[in-house]
Amino acid sequence: MRSYASLQLLSVFSLLLFVTCDSFARDEVWALTAFKEAIYEDPHMVLSSWNALDADPCGWSGISCSFAGDHVVKINVTGYSLRGFLAPELGQIKFLQQLILHGNNLIGIIPKELGMLKYLQVLDLGANQLTGPIPPEIANLISVIKINLQSNGLTGSLPPELGNLKSLQELWLDRNRLQGSVPASSSSDFTSSAYGMYASNTNLTGLCQASELKVADFSYNFFTGSIPKCLGYLPSTSFQGNCLQNKDPRQRSSSLCDHAPPVRTPRTTNPKQQHAEDLSNQQRRASKPAWLLALEIVTGTMVGCLFLIAFITALQRCKDKSSLIIPWKKSSSQKDHVTVYIDSEMLKDVVRFSRMELEVACEDFSNIIGSSPDSLVYKGTVKGGPEIAVISLCIKEEHWTGYLELYFQREVADLARLNNENAGKLLGYCSESTPFTRMLVFEYASNGTLYEHLHYGEGCQLSWTRRMKIIIGIARGLKYFHAELDPPFTISELNSSSVYLTEDFSPKVLSDASLYFYKQG
Repeated sequence: MRSYASLQLLSVFSLLLFVTCDSFARDEVWALTAFKEAIYEDPHMVLSSWNALDADPCGWSGISCSFAGDHVVKINVTGYSLRGFLAPELGQIKFLQQLILHGNNLIGIIPKELGMLKYLQVLDLGANQLTGPIPPEIANLISVIKINLQSNGLTGSLPPELGNLKSLQELWLDRNRLQGSVPASSSSDFTSSAYGMYASNTNLTGLCQASELKVADFSYNFFTGSIPKCLGYLPSTSFQGNCLQNKDPRQRSSSLCDHAPPVRTPRTTNPKQQHAEDLSNQQRRASKPAWLLALEIVTGTMVGCLFLIAFITALQRCKDKSSLIIPWKKSSSQKDHVTVYIDSEMLKDVVRFSRMELEVACEDFSNIIGSSPDSLVYKGTVKGGPEIAVISLCIKEEHWTGYLELYFQREVADLARLNNENAGKLLGYCSESTPFTRMLVFEYASNGTLYEHLHYGEGCQLSWTRRMKIIIGIARGLKYFHAELDPPFTISELNSSSVYLTEDFSPKVLSDASLYFYKQG
């Protein structure tokens, strides 16, 4: 009788294990689908095979699964110019070993949920446009061997918790906007070995604890202080282009260091306190009677299965919709099911106009000078100021998602950096909820585009002198975009339609982001 009962119990647990494994697979499909939804530009259609109705993602482009084919272990989508955000749901792919998204156009912040990937060995987010601080939760990647965050726009200080990564061998942080000192140790009483990492003081904190670290690059940031002795084995080029104390001509000039971005300290949690809470929760679970625990498991499993059935049914009723390049047109009839972290300080230095101000300047929004399916362009004059062109985005509040808000803020912050006589200038923005308003305020160029003058205007208007002035101005604008801005702007397509002319025929080169908004009829 006892053996029969044991056999029944074993059968129940086997069934629960099967259902649990199946739910894990569905969680991974859901996480991958959330990542695809956060991508609004996929010019090479690399994610076209990612079908949410397909329960097996192992055949999707860029996805590799385990030998048994039951878990996703690798995501490798490199160099496909994807533009969008890193979905926090990626942290739910618990058996993921490699996350390689190098060389895309990802924007926004690094989600702290990536720290949940305990089996992750390679994290490569290099050569994107990510901003914000490095989340301290990255230090929870206990299996990580390589972290590549180079060539982004990351700010803030370097989390000293990275020293807790005992398996870390490569750390690439070059070409960002990181600040503060390179966290090394709380004491200088240590000795270095061939790699400078084996300390005699057991109370060391920071990167001096990362005993396996062999390759690291901190160059072209805004780090201050001195090079930690425990990192002395690294080549000097690993620290060039910073604001370090050592007298090295390859460090940044004092003028550049004085204009470094402000340090922002991310909120951190106490690891000991978190461990104590986890331990307390485990003890409370362990104190429950076995029958009650089994009842909770069975009930939870049944509820989970019902939810999955409802979710799959809803998905089957949905028709696939082709993705559009323009993110404002992206369908979003439902509210975001993910948490989007908006950077509250991103636009703190950008002028914010009220809707009332712009309404007065543009004569009650009656002076329309251009339109497109996605925007209306008004001409106006700020009281005591210049002529302006106001681009009002045609979007309903119910279609506006958290991802679009983050995209809007990022583009406004990028456009606000432009400050050159031959670059299109953003004067400010308007963001209000009642009525729902998203507007961009540009400096008005009264003479239209170079294209219009070349193809539709009178030839005598473009004399040889004016043509040379336009050519030289365009060259200066391009030099500003590519050589004087940090990080630089990239003009992927320069043509006569992206060059606007002022009243005296001075050219204004619009960046890709400017041209994206500033398009008329």
